[in-house]
Amino acid sequence: MKRFTAIFIILLFFTSLTYASRTLPWTELGFSPSKATETAQKYRLLPTTDEQTDADAVPLYQKAIQSLPQDYQPKQFSDWRSLPPDQLPVEQVESALNKLKPTLDLLTQATKSKQCNWPFIKPEQAQQQLMDDLSKYRQFAFILDVQTKLQIAQGRYDQARETLKTSLTMAKHLGDAPTLIQEMVGISIAALNQSRIEQWIQSDAPNLFWALADLPQPLVNITKAIKIETDNLKNYNILIRGQFEKQLKPAHDKVRKQMNHVDRKVAALQCIEALRLFAGSHDGKFPQMLSDVTEVKIPVDPVTKKSFSYKSTGSEAVLELLEATEGSEDRDAVRYELKLK
Repeated sequence: MKRFTAIFIILLFFTSLTYASRTLPWTELGFSPSKATETAQKYRLLPTTDEQTDADAVPLYQKAIQSLPQDYQPKQFSDWRSLPPDQLPVEQVESALNKLKPTLDLLTQATKSKQCNWPFIKPEQAQQQLMDDLSKYRQFAFILDVQTKLQIAQGRYDQARETLKTSLTMAKHLGDAPTLIQEMVGISIAALNQSRIEQWIQSDAPNLFWALADLPQPLVNITKAIKIETDNLKNYNILIRGQFEKQLKPAHDKVRKQMNHVDRKVAALQCIEALRLFAGSHDGKFPQMLSDVTEVKIPVDPVTKKSFSYKSTGSEAVLELLEATEGSEDRDAVRYELKLK
């Protein structure tokens, strides 16, 4: 009983941590119109089959953990993440990233592996696993996030796309893990990357519509771990099993909402990229209605299957997607206030 209580507390802690990493429900984005180029249509944010190797990602992730320098300072990267892109201390950031090159190379190799065979973690080991390895994956995400921020700020878009690819693939790999705690870290990492894609959109970078459309739904799939946890409860008698299920249900529900929120944000960002494309071929103006966009297919809410709420004044627009499920909160809404430069 104690071990499941400990796991329950850990789950609730990480659900709150994932929410804390989000931006406010409304986000202001100012950007320039964009053209549909042949290069942009070939962009992908996950490795293609041609890029993948026959290796197993997990041993490579372990090597990356072991390769972290002893003088590595996580707080430094955490502080840099909170700075606006134009305020980054470029020389310091580049120096720190150069020291971490062996680790970053191993992460790239891991995320280009065809296999990711996570070992099964016993419930009584989950807390120790969380304190050790999983904290390192969050540190990897922060390092990659700072690197992407710098690359976009410097206009190195091909390199930024590759870094995004590494981070998103790591998030997806964690989503394939057998424990919900690992998958929650994957969701948190995916949410970090969405903030960086917002920076991409506000730069002069190529359009990511096709790359976002290519991402799977759900991006980080938690259903596997929930099924494993639920199946494990069958080893207990009906009374104890009922207590465990009652304890775990609030955490499971919250993580499902977080999984859905990530996919809804992907759809919203894809919709914004479609608006950029429209403006690029219509005198730098937003469409009056989303149905006016014919260049590409506008996505819908992947949860409710309904269209986004959209209003436009020509050079400004509001794109909104309110949470339409039971137990919704303000932070579950998706709202973008858009302006054309």
